[in-house]
Amino acid sequence: MSKWEGKISAQVGNTEAEQVWPLLADFCNFHKWFPMDTCRQVDGEAGVIRYCEGTLRDEGEERRVWAKEKLLVLDPIQRYVTYEVVDNNMGFKSYVATMKVLPKLKDEEGGCKIEWSFVCDLVEGWTYEALLSYFHSSLNYMVNKMEQAFSLTH
Repeated sequence: MSKWEGKISAQVGNTEAEQVWPLLADFCNFHKWFPMDTCRQVDGEAGVIRYCEGTLRDEGEERRVWAKEKLLVLDPIQRYVTYEVVDNNMGFKSYVATMKVLPKLKDEEGGCKIEWSFVCDLVEGWTYEALLSYFHSSLNYMVNKMEQAFSLTH
């Protein structure tokens, strides 16, 4: 397999897609929800680029990781963000992801859903399962932070 592809999702408590979308659409303030220390816009000659940095904890070890990510699409109607990693120290050679906010289905309990899909080259130093596990834990962290924020405002 020369490319890794995947899709994960998580439901965001009793929230509507219209509430969650502005949080995800705030591309250069992603650190408010995602497990990282900083996220800020950096000068990019070819569009909006954010620099994200944080600590990755894996099997008792910690290391500082960073990535520069370019915004490719921000669609407020369909509520999705597509971005690509343009530079990093995590082993990504190519990586493009889309994060969508999906409304809850009529027969579903709870709130809306965040769906994260990606395609990338094999990542040096990772297995596919480890990468997917990292994405799952990161998405769950993000959903928990959003749910906490909504519970404080309601």
